[in-house]
Amino acid sequence: MAIKQLTVFVQNKKGTVVSVTDILAKNNVNIRALSIAETEDFGILRLIVNDEATAEKVLSEQGYLIKTVDVLGVKIGDEPGKLTAALDVLDKIDINVEYLYAFMARTEKHAYVVLRVEDNQTAGTALEQAGFHLITEADISKL
Repeated sequence: MAIKQLTVFVQNKKGTVVSVTDILAKNNVNIRALSIAETEDFGILRLIVNDEATAEKVLSEQGYLIKTVDVLGVKIGDEPGKLTAALDVLDKIDINVEYLYAFMARTEKHAYVVLRVEDNQTAGTALEQAGFHLITEADISKL
């Protein structure tokens, strides 16, 4: 049910993000979703990729500190209120959303979001029972 997210700790300086994306591109790793949060000195780059093992290996070899985290990928209708509906499901079962961000891919009728929650199993089950489709690792390779 959960998908793998790479959390890459990077310096907050010019050229760092392009270095990461270049390493991934040269190793045929495609980025499906990303988010970056920054502090004065460091950034936290969160990535969903089509080949997590290769991405982790090549970035680690280049000296990047990486943490792999389980997150949920959720397919939602691409219209006003659909994200609220998904978040409301989690609110009703007292699941906190630590952060979320969107996939780079979307279709005419759907958008995709990444949710970091405290309990993937419970949250995923509740979302599926409410009619939401969870994204799998296999789905990521098709996006």
